[in-house]
Amino acid sequence: MHYDWGGQHFLPELLGIANEQGKPFAEYWMGAHPKSSSIILVNNQPVKLVNAISDDPNHYLGERVAARFGSLPFLFKIQDVQHILSIQVHPTLEEAMAGFEKEEKAGIPIDAPSRNYKDKNHKPEMLVTLSDFWLLHGFCAPELIVKRLEDIPEFNVLKPLFNKDGLEAVYQFVMEMDSADAHFWLLNQVKREIRKMREGELTPDDPGWWVARLYPDSEEPAQIDKAIFSIYILNIVYLPKGASLFQSAGLPHAYLQGQCVELMSNSDNVLRAGLTPKHIDVPELIRLTRFETTHPNIQSGQEGVAGETHFPVPVDDFALTRLTITHDINYQHRSSSPEILVVIDGAALFNQELVLKRGEAIYVLPNTDYQITSSGSVSLFRAWVP
Repeated sequence: MHYDWGGQHFLPELLGIANEQGKPFAEYWMGAHPKSSSIILVNNQPVKLVNAISDDPNHYLGERVAARFGSLPFLFKIQDVQHILSIQVHPTLEEAMAGFEKEEKAGIPIDAPSRNYKDKNHKPEMLVTLSDFWLLHGFCAPELIVKRLEDIPEFNVLKPLFNKDGLEAVYQFVMEMDSADAHFWLLNQVKREIRKMREGELTPDDPGWWVARLYPDSEEPAQIDKAIFSIYILNIVYLPKGASLFQSAGLPHAYLQGQCVELMSNSDNVLRAGLTPKHIDVPELIRLTRFETTHPNIQSGQEGVAGETHFPVPVDDFALTRLTITHDINYQHRSSSPEILVVIDGAALFNQELVLKRGEAIYVLPNTDYQITSSGSVSLFRAWVP
């Protein structure tokens, strides 16, 4: 996926693709999402995975997953975040089902720009980092929000509203503000951040670092997005390489910079809060957002058998395991569900016959016995259904 926030080098190098035009490579999708399904080889013929599953769900999913979900319940991605993504929240399963039915009855086309709900599924997601990684993740503690409302002159006007009616009232007030009014309200603060960045006064722990990065070539931006306010009231989280974080429904978030593996439910339901040219539905966004303090629960994974690191999540749609196989490990496993394995570094030998190189992925049928070996060292990720 060539979204404009993607980098130009990481994914092309991972996949062995020349990028002479310097296009952004944002996401590498592995799965059966109707928007862009993976291709598998069946008798050496290319077949869309979504079609193969539809034609024979018990074979490609197994009876348990087919009965429970009816389709592959997860979407597996590798992402290269060069520029900040849109700030967004995702619905619960119940909210997604109700929202989808409501928009269907209203006759809103599924591909309409104003459509909020593209399917009936929730979209919990987790990431495991492949590099140093920064993101926005949930709301800050109230005392930090108050301090920023006090310290930033343009935000002083919001403090009485926060003290009287709370965070939701402040957020709604800002999100419903006229775009032109928001630009002039935020302009001086953004100009201060650009000056501080230029003079080396900011670090990635500061909201101003990320605000200034939105305007790298300008000292007086022509149009400022009101969603910049969100950067000052959301947690800025740093994750070292190999760390994981789960993001549940209603939690506002946005990736800022870095590379990661991301695993999510097979859904495209996103409510956006800005930093995007896409549709923003403020009332629905406010209704779905959880206005509560978030304490990021950063995990490093749980060790399994030799070579395994598991990353538990509180949903039953997906699970993720990192495999680190060295020359002295003969990794043996029996799949209990469909699996997708992708190689991040090195090369692996699958069942002593199939060589998997960096960037390559394989779809493993349920109830398959397999082994993975390597003459050197190989790092893989395995997505599956618990």
